[in-house]
Amino acid sequence: MGYGIQIRSGKIKHSIRNQIALIFIGMTLLSVVAIAVINGFFLAEYYISRKTDVLKEAYDNLGTFDIALESSGAADMGDVSVPIELKKSSMENNLTWIITNSQGQALLYNVQERDVDRMEASLFGYQTGVDVQRKEILEKTGDYAIQKSRDPSAGMEYLELWGEFSNGNSCMIRSPLESIRESASISNMFYLYVGIITILVSASILWVITNHLTKPISELTAISQRMSELDFHTKYQSRHSNEVDLLGENFNKMSEQLEGTILKLQSANAQLEKDIAEKVKIDEMRKEFLDNVSHELKTPIALIQGYAEGLKDNIMDDVESRDFYCEVIMDEASKMNIMVKKLLTLNQLESGYDRLFMERFDIVDLTKGVLQNSEILIQQKEAKILFEEQQEPVYVCADEFKIEEVVTNFFTNALNHLDDERTVELKIHRQGDVARITVFNSGQPIPAEALEHVWDKFYKVDKARTREYGGSGIGLSIVRAIMESHGQRCGVENYDNGVMFWFELPLAGEPEDKESFDGTDLDDRR
Repeated sequence: MGYGIQIRSGKIKHSIRNQIALIFIGMTLLSVVAIAVINGFFLAEYYISRKTDVLKEAYDNLGTFDIALESSGAADMGDVSVPIELKKSSMENNLTWIITNSQGQALLYNVQERDVDRMEASLFGYQTGVDVQRKEILEKTGDYAIQKSRDPSAGMEYLELWGEFSNGNSCMIRSPLESIRESASISNMFYLYVGIITILVSASILWVITNHLTKPISELTAISQRMSELDFHTKYQSRHSNEVDLLGENFNKMSEQLEGTILKLQSANAQLEKDIAEKVKIDEMRKEFLDNVSHELKTPIALIQGYAEGLKDNIMDDVESRDFYCEVIMDEASKMNIMVKKLLTLNQLESGYDRLFMERFDIVDLTKGVLQNSEILIQQKEAKILFEEQQEPVYVCADEFKIEEVVTNFFTNALNHLDDERTVELKIHRQGDVARITVFNSGQPIPAEALEHVWDKFYKVDKARTREYGGSGIGLSIVRAIMESHGQRCGVENYDNGVMFWFELPLAGEPEDKESFDGTDLDDRR
């Protein structure tokens, strides 16, 4: 029959209540299992990564304390009092540490006396390269190294940081890995218990709720069965004050109308076919839109993921390479951010939710402002700009903010497609009761078969060049939507030596001759 429900001999094989309950319970169970598995594999490693930050912070604090101690001239380091903050931090994070001089003798430590010699020996072995066994280097710099190691005498694994301070003293800081793994295990077990309880409670509540929600649907199902047998006397009686009630009332009205005349049913069927066709069209447009968006986001997401994995795996040890990785990630993220903002703007314009704020302004002055704001981009493109700076004001009536976006899109598009003489020419002239604004750029004309598609979302004439300057193929779609919301025209024309885009706005007259439109909403003027 369709919609995932098989109906034979008037009986429903899979009820909506069971389907809803199973789907939600299944999703909850899947989520709990997925998070439990992820925690089981990665939580301990995550704790270790966080613990490395704690070791680094402790290393910096010990270095500062050691240098300050040496500067104070303390004669007997054994009598020095360790700051309370350092003691508290070491206890909270389960850290043991030792500071030795250049001869490998312990100066300061927070371990028991019996462990001092063992830590001295381990630190000396790491520094001299004698102890190369039982350790796994996680991070290494010019000042310190972070590693996993196993102490045979203690029979324990540790996360260690050892290194040297600027005054020649050395230190080793360690934290037992067993406590980290135990914390991760306890966290996983707690989450598992909570998840099981959540599933059981959710299943019970969901079963009751679905039973309540599907009861009127069952009633509607029975009514529809009677109607299929041409019995229009049964009416919907339940009242739950929701959308199903509205559906039930519609069933009642439909029953009365069907009983009165078959002609109305035929009319309703015709309207239904029209609605279905419209829905199919909308679904196709939505699918095309999603395909385009996913295609545009695929490359930057892949780059971000690749470079982020490179940073995580510490592929590049030098700062310059890491900075380059970060710049690539930020640049691709910025491109996605710009495209999403443009899509939101375009969606508001096309849906009709974006209202125009009509006002009277000088389009010449607005164009000058766009050129000033684009000065850096003009210099980068080495473009020659032709625009009559001293021409008289041309007053138009429109939404100034949106028209500025139109001029900016046209001008930026022209700069990005310069070629040959690298010239951009802007003109503003009156044609009857409208002002026509044109933006011409020298270069290759647009192929004839592509002219009618340049306004389509995500359409790119030269995909290589568009990707080079970070274009998304949305700018001209926004321009068209803005001009359509104003009820004005825009277009594009090819020339032998370049391309010219244009748009028109209604003239508003001189200030002393015409009424000001400042602050007037377009809906009010209509």
